[in-house]
Formats: sequence, C-alpha cells, structure tokens
Amino acid sequence: MSTTVSLPAPTAAPTRRVAWASMIGTSLESFDFYVFAYFSAYFIGPLFFDPLGSFGGTLASFSTIAVAFVVRPIGAVLFGHMGDRLGRRATLLWTVALMGVATGLIGALPTYAQAGWLGAILLVLLRIVQGLSLGGEWGGSILLATEHSGPVKRAFYAAVPQLGSPVGSILSAAVFIAMTLTMPAAQLAAWGWRIPFLLAIPLLAVSLYLRWSIDETPVFREVVAEGRRDRLPIATLFARRPAAFVIAIGAALLGIGSYSLMNTYTIDYGVSKLGFSFQDLLVATTIGALLQLITIPLFGVWANRIGSARVVAWGALGTLLITFPMYFLLQFATFPILVATMIIGGILPTMSWAALGGLMNDLFPDHFRYSALSVAYAIAATVSGFVPLLTLVLGQSTGYAWWHPGIILAVLSAVTFVAAVAAARRRAEPESGPEPETDADRDSVPAV
Repeated sequence: MSTTVSLPAPTAAPTRRVAWASMIGTSLESFDFYVFAYFSAYFIGPLFFDPLGSFGGTLASFSTIAVAFVVRPIGAVLFGHMGDRLGRRATLLWTVALMGVATGLIGALPTYAQAGWLGAILLVLLRIVQGLSLGGEWGGSILLATEHSGPVKRAFYAAVPQLGSPVGSILSAAVFIAMTLTMPAAQLAAWGWRIPFLLAIPLLAVSLYLRWSIDETPVFREVVAEGRRDRLPIATLFARRPAAFVIAIGAALLGIGSYSLMNTYTIDYGVSKLGFSFQDLLVATTIGALLQLITIPLFGVWANRIGSARVVAWGALGTLLITFPMYFLLQFATFPILVATMIIGGILPTMSWAALGGLMNDLFPDHFRYSALSVAYAIAATVSGFVPLLTLVLGQSTGYAWWHPGIILAVLSAVTFVAAVAAARRRAEPESGPEPETDADRDSVPAV
C-alpha cells in the first residue's frame, strides 16, 4: 500500500531567496553563452580561422555557435539523469562550473597566428562543453525555484529564472558596446576580445557561492526518502509520458524560436536589406530585453491566477495575430518603428516564455522531471537554432518579400498555441505519491 506524503509548505523568504539565486546563476551562465555570439562574427573568425578567408572564417565562427546547439540535447540527457538521480543542487553546481571554466579558457586560447589550428580545435571542444552545460541548466533552474515553493505561487516562481536569459543578453550586449566604444579596433583584435571571456572566472565564483548556499529541494528529498528514483529517468519519461513530452517541445518553440528570429535573423535582415544601422538594432533589442525585466514577473503573477498553460496560449495567439502587421510596418525603416517592433514582437512571445517553466513543471512527475524538462527544452532549442537559416532560405526564395519572416513566426506561434491548449487540458502532476498512470491512461480521463 502506498502512502502519499504531504510536503511542508516552505516559508516565503527562503523561497524568494532560492528563486532569485537561481535567476542570478542562470543570468551569469547565459552571459557566458551569449557573449560568444556577440564577439564571434568580428573576432573569432579572423583570429582562429584566418586561412579560410573572410567568408570562410565567418562561416566557421558561426558553425562554432551551431555546434553548441547540436550537442545541447546530449547535455540535457546527461545532466537530466544526474538531476533525477543525484539531485537538483549538485547538478546545477556542475553545469555552472563547466560553463564558467569553458568560457574562461576561451579567453586564454592561442590564436592561429600563435599556435596554428590548435586554438581552433580547442575552441570547438570548449564550445561543445558550453553546449553540454547549457543543456542541463534551464530545467534545473526551473526546478530549483518551483520545488522550493508552495503550489499557490509556483507559476510565479517558475517565471523568475526566465529573467536569466534577458539579463544575460543585456550584460553581454553592454560589454560588447562598452568595449567597442572605449577600445580601438586594433587593441580589441590583439587582446581586448579576451576580456569578456575571462570575466567568466569571477562570475563563476559568484554563481558557485549562490548555488552552494542553497539546500536541495524538498521535492527531491521526498523522492529519495520514498525510494522513487528511476534507474534510467529518460527511459521512464518516454515510457510513461510520451504525449506530454511532445507537448512540452511544442510549447517551448515560440519562446526560444522567436528569440533566434528577432535577435539573430532580424538584426542581419535589418542591416542588409532594410537599411538600419547595427547600432540601432542593438539598441532596439536591448530596449526589448530591458522591458522583459518588467513583463516576465507580471506574466508570472498572471500565470498564478489563470494557469501557466493558458498564459502560454494567450501569448502564442497574440503573437500569431500581430506577426504580419509587425513585419509590414518594419519595411518603413524608421527607428521608432524599429523599437516598437522589437517591443511588441518581444512582449507577446515573452508571455509564452515567462509561463513556460510552470507549464512544463505541471506536465511531468517529480521523479523524472529534471530529465523531462531538460531534454524537451533542449530539443526545442536545437530546432530553434535553425530558425535563422530557414528564414534566410525562405527570404532568398521569395526575393525577401516583407512577409517572409512572418511565415516562420506564425508557424512557431501556431505550434505553441496548439501545444499550450493541449497542456491546459491535462491535470497537473502531483508532487509525491504512488506511481503515476501512463499518458494513455490520462488521455482516457475527461479533461477538467
């Protein structure tokens, strides 16, 4: 006979401290990852892939960005297993340590002029380490926040770690802007490019301190006490929650894919085709990221009231409705329109992004939840990594018609909307108790 054990409701202050510490750790890890994207096009190609020429070096540097996305699901499986077997806190210490060390070592690599292809080989290896690390970061940070909170405010605390992505983006953009404004190009190319990567070392110390000071989550301690850990959590996931896993991937596509579209493709498209300056686009995207610092917590509060899945659905539906008008107005190429586009095009997908952690947390039982969140998110992130390429191909085939980015954004919105509606029809998983029923059993129960 199984016994359901009620978890004690944690006090508000420790929950807030854990949630914000989780967000800060995720912010610093996001900074480590994003800073490479800002510096890759300008410095990584010429410094490490010089024999390939201008185009070949740029292509190779962008490929080092892609390789981190490709290995991300592998990291999700590895660290998801650790998170469900060894604990959330211990796993997050590993992920942040690997990211910080790998980023710092990039700043110490020899260039092609100093050591030939050795630097490029080591760069690719360190990017693989970064990708593996990031594969286990998101799911763990969400669980660290939600599993320390009570059910009443869980949706809000699931939104707090989502602030890490815009904070990391803002910090990396600020470093890039400050360095390009204060250092001559020759100094940046000679040694200045190393500074942002070496900053990862002191930031690593901060991240490790914050995560070391946090206790293991009550939920995982309960799983251990009840002997409910799975030998292979990923196998249990596919056996017992295949439908929920597909729903989770679909729900994550808009929040991640819209970032790739707006902050990667749209910047290149705006400079090369619409006549914007790179500085204007960088300022506009930074304004959008700053606004997310306000909207993400507000959407988290809303998710507490109506449910995370419904907030994701409303964000996807709103994005679908404004997609084509937004890209039509962008053709007029004025800075106010650009800023308005980045704000509007950022707020509605951010609604889906803010509530994503709460939606996915409710989809899976606690004993394989780390694996489920990490792998589903990593697959969605890997798919989203191809969004700029697909949009570019569509643009070339349509003569860069004004609506071509809207097609991609509309598809992402539609998929996420359908997934969010499906998630809203499922009952939230309990935190502890007997072995859960399978998806087939759950689907036979009328939706509440």
